[in-house]
Amino acid sequence: MKIIAGVDEVGRGSLIGPVYAAAVVLNKKIDKKLLKDSKSISKDKRELLSKHIKKNSIWAIGKASVNEIDKINILQASLLAMKRAIKKLKKKPTYVLIDGNKVPDLKNYNLKAVIKGDQKVASISAASIIAKVARDKFITKLAINNKGYDWQQNFGYGTKQHLKAIKKFGVTKHHRKTFSPISEIKTHNI
Repeated sequence: MKIIAGVDEVGRGSLIGPVYAAAVVLNKKIDKKLLKDSKSISKDKRELLSKHIKKNSIWAIGKASVNEIDKINILQASLLAMKRAIKKLKKKPTYVLIDGNKVPDLKNYNLKAVIKGDQKVASISAASIIAKVARDKFITKLAINNKGYDWQQNFGYGTKQHLKAIKKFGVTKHHRKTFSPISEIKTHNI
């Protein structure tokens, strides 16, 4: 029996926090029509779908930290998070379909990149949904102790409010130091 996993990452463009990836092997019972790219689904619906997917699938989440992102770059960190998610699956997949045009360096796995896979492949959409919900929850918790940056709304992306807050309050240990405009700021609050 073929086991097909879908993989996607979230948080690549954010100025803060880890990049998350999820790998999902869908149960045949899941209604694939419900699954879409996580960005096109409301927050409440995404959370419900994430619970449903987790309950009815084999899944795993992988992350790459801010330090890893700054050390190896966001593309390599995204691929590392994907690799970690794939390796954490309870069953080794026969095929792994990955959103985008690159695949992680993973020996003894059949990997295939699928451009716009989160819009075309249900298991990649499912991975997108659970990765986004997990990362959003993590960033929302970070926002509690980092008031003023509005992370519970912008999730660390470079919104006008977030950029104003960086100028006012400075850079935190959660900011990716190699990302513009963070890299242009001379002093970092740690």
